[in-house]
Amino acid sequence: MSTEPTPQSQTSVFRRKPVEQIVEGVGEQGGGLSRHLGLWQLTAIGVGGIIGAGIFSLAGSVASGGEGGKGVGPAVVFSFLVAGIASAAAAFSYAEFAGMIPKAGSAYTYGYAVLGELVGWFIGWDLLLEYIAIVAVVAIGISGYFGFLLEQFGINLPTWMLGAPGSGEGHRIDLFAALLCLLIAYLLTLGIKNAARVETFVVAIKVAVVLLVIVVGFFHIKTDNFTPFSPAGFGGVMTGAATVFFAVFGYDAMSTAAEESKDAQRHMPKAILYSLAISMVLYVLACLTLVGIQNYTKIDPESGFSSAFASVGLDSIGTIIAVGAIVGILTVMFTFMLGVTRVWFAMSRDGLLPQWFAKTHPTRHVPTRVTWLAGILSALIAGFMPIAEAAELTNIGILLAFVVVCVAVIRLRYTRPDLPRTFRTPGMPFVPAIGVIFSLWLVTFLDWLTWVRFGLWFLIGLAVYFAYSRRHSLLHPR
Repeated sequence: MSTEPTPQSQTSVFRRKPVEQIVEGVGEQGGGLSRHLGLWQLTAIGVGGIIGAGIFSLAGSVASGGEGGKGVGPAVVFSFLVAGIASAAAAFSYAEFAGMIPKAGSAYTYGYAVLGELVGWFIGWDLLLEYIAIVAVVAIGISGYFGFLLEQFGINLPTWMLGAPGSGEGHRIDLFAALLCLLIAYLLTLGIKNAARVETFVVAIKVAVVLLVIVVGFFHIKTDNFTPFSPAGFGGVMTGAATVFFAVFGYDAMSTAAEESKDAQRHMPKAILYSLAISMVLYVLACLTLVGIQNYTKIDPESGFSSAFASVGLDSIGTIIAVGAIVGILTVMFTFMLGVTRVWFAMSRDGLLPQWFAKTHPTRHVPTRVTWLAGILSALIAGFMPIAEAAELTNIGILLAFVVVCVAVIRLRYTRPDLPRTFRTPGMPFVPAIGVIFSLWLVTFLDWLTWVRFGLWFLIGLAVYFAYSRRHSLLHPR
């Protein structure tokens, strides 16, 4: 029997869109999305979002300690495991919602349904900025790798196109990064079926490269390199976990594609958990390989795997790793641009943003308008903002989304136990509570400038909500 409290007033900022209406699409305007994605395509999108630069850069940086030299050593494996467990706590919550509410929007839609319109609005508003910024940061990272590879072949590009203003002498624009953002946008406008095929193929290449690194490296592991195993102790492991946590999410962006899954209620929960599990296995094996090949004090924090293989006479593997890094990061761009376009689409369809954005292509059934806008905005950030400044726009919104989803899944389990669920978060309410606590703890590690930028974006969102969204919401009395 439902214990759902009396609905909020339709003029309240905490009015909620009933789960049944969301699932059935009652009152939705704008075009619909086509259901083409199967279980393994969804899983590939999730793996594509999770495994990126982290496996090639963060592992070495955390193990060695970077310039400070106070690394966690071989215990970097534990840092990834702790981060993975914390991420799994949120992943279970996402999985329950994805099976129960198979609609576009992910954390925005879940927050709207359970905690109210204003909460949903701010999570969606945050994710618009976060996901676009992540796409831009990743594009800048790929641009750097691309320039490095060209130099290996004796090709030197003009200085003016190698970076954003302020990132280096003579830099005017990071042209390759900007064009890459537009290329990903174009790929997504071709239709989710074709785009997912390309993503699945590229993810397969990325996983193959990682497996190659693990297999080849296995034969060069020296057990002496595992001693001391945890030179920085428990505190170091936990600090390392906070650092690498941002390499173990991505399934949240993948869950925005629920409305394009052939059988979302069964496949989405599995895809979320499969993608995280596959990624964690690869992370752990890669970390063990890295610290086993080379003593952690000698690992290059910026190119850990390349330096490790060079130390055993396998310099050629470094080139393969560089290619794998480019391919790996490319799939991250795809997943997060997919995420931002679907959140934007869902908010517009609900009337919180102009419904012009919710219009889909008549034959491809994808939101081409928001896709091109997301591509252009990310291209501008990637082209004209140095990577350090662009990176500061990321992280906080995703952590807050994790908090909202974990809190919402607890509340809905007890207020609407009657709702059909194809997956149930285990250990209720303790597992989601772990996700809340860990996410809030990680927020304390963020730079104060990140909070300032978040505050400004929050105030802009508040103004937009009360000036436009509240009155144009489909839930507002007409």
